[in-house]
Amino acid sequence: MAETEVPELPVARPDGCPFDPPAAYTALRADEPLARVRCPGGMDAWLVTRFGDVRAVLADRAMSSRGANSAHVNQSDLDAPVPPGSIIQLDGDDHARLRRMVVAEFTVRRVEAMRGYVQRLVEEHLDALLATPGPVDLVEGFALPIPSLVICELLGVPYADRERFQRQSTVLVSTDTTAEQGQAAFGELSGYLAALFAGKREHPQDDLISRLIARGAATGDELTMPELVMLGLSLLVAGHETTANMIALSTLALLDHPGGREVVLADAERAVEELLRYLSVVQFGVLRHATEDTRVGDREVKAGEWLVAALSSANRDEQVFAAADALDFDRETPRRHIAFGFGAHQCLGQQLARVELQESLTRLFRRIPDLRLAVPRESVRYKDNTLVYGVRELPVTWG
Repeated sequence: MAETEVPELPVARPDGCPFDPPAAYTALRADEPLARVRCPGGMDAWLVTRFGDVRAVLADRAMSSRGANSAHVNQSDLDAPVPPGSIIQLDGDDHARLRRMVVAEFTVRRVEAMRGYVQRLVEEHLDALLATPGPVDLVEGFALPIPSLVICELLGVPYADRERFQRQSTVLVSTDTTAEQGQAAFGELSGYLAALFAGKREHPQDDLISRLIARGAATGDELTMPELVMLGLSLLVAGHETTANMIALSTLALLDHPGGREVVLADAERAVEELLRYLSVVQFGVLRHATEDTRVGDREVKAGEWLVAALSSANRDEQVFAAADALDFDRETPRRHIAFGFGAHQCLGQQLARVELQESLTRLFRRIPDLRLAVPRESVRYKDNTLVYGVRELPVTWG
């Protein structure tokens, strides 16, 4: 690609290959691993496509995450201050303070303690599916409600309100959303959470937000209501959108690769790691802003320039993963992927997502070994216009 050519993001996926990232990424990794691209958000950026370079960008403290709300694909005010409590956008001490407060809620031990709850949810939803005559939509009946219930339980959000926050989160993750629509959805969801969290200050319960409020009161480092709301909103949206799409898309991938079902049943942990690498559902990458002159690979990046770390490209880097475009459950280092990001902003909830994926896929194929699509394969529709890739519906049947 000539350096003067400025392609536009997002780059289309190849026809007939719904699980693969854009084919252009392969050429860019080989010939121009940092390429200038024009973004719908209104800026030009360096598109970073190689695994090592993406990791380096995400680990570099000179790279600000202030645009990490996907400002490169949404209409955003690039000069707007970062909202208080935005754990994905804050840097340095402000980010470290929030992360320290929340990280205790996502330790391996605490997440493992939730496994039994996740197992019960999965079994209850499988009971309901098996009691339903005729084809069912696996997204609506299984993939979406399980992570929604888990994150509601964790945050103390009434599950009865799920339609309200799911509707607004759908607006927030769509790349077709206008600035006005995004602000309206953000305002409605923020108002809802502010009222809910105010009640938790008066009447604490056994949930993450109540514990944060109590911990802040005990240490003298209390989160303000705007901080609590923004933090809660980030966890709520991220906590169900990514995992729900991974469950449904992984199921479709396993329907396409029937041999993988036996791997899921025999070694769910290994299978899930390969699915995370292969699918990489954060499809438009992660945005960073250089705060000082730095170097990425053999390229000089100037202070003030933007970079898009393409996670899906990095996870298909042939120099790191042999036969990178193949779904291979026998990889020696299945956890080497960066589907959850890397560095200081690596996904807080990754252990919880792993548990949900392991339990959902294992129990799904154990209970329904003859699961199959109820529609022609080519009729499945994909979320090409959302920050998190997935399928819109997944009609399935069995028996």
